[in-house]
Amino acid sequence: MAATKEDILEAIASMTVLEVSELVKMMEEKFGVSAAAPVAVAAGPAAGAAAAAAVEEKTEFNVILKSFDEAKKIAVIKEVRTVTNLGLKEAKDLVEGVPKPLKENVSKEEAAKIKEIITAAGGVVEIQ
Repeated sequence: MAATKEDILEAIASMTVLEVSELVKMMEEKFGVSAAAPVAVAAGPAAGAAAAAAVEEKTEFNVILKSFDEAKKIAVIKEVRTVTNLGLKEAKDLVEGVPKPLKENVSKEEAAKIKEIITAAGGVVEIQ
């Protein structure tokens, strides 16, 4: 029996951000596609105005763990677990595999809060 679209959405909703990221990569490889949004190219001065409007309207940000202080590795893992709700092994793997996304598509305020928490623990975070 084939899974319905609703079943698939429920399964994805129960995954962690890291698991969803891995799923997207697997789908890209299997189907030979990219999940990147297509970019429209406009001509003339309208392109600059459109690009400026797009930059101003950005409401979702990705928080990337770039590196960490080896001496504070355990503290960084603890804070990553708090921020991402990952288990100990998953959080450890994420920290040891830097650079890795901690959270994707979060508000500017949440991204800043996560950066502050991880930076205080000894991690280096980039917001994209």
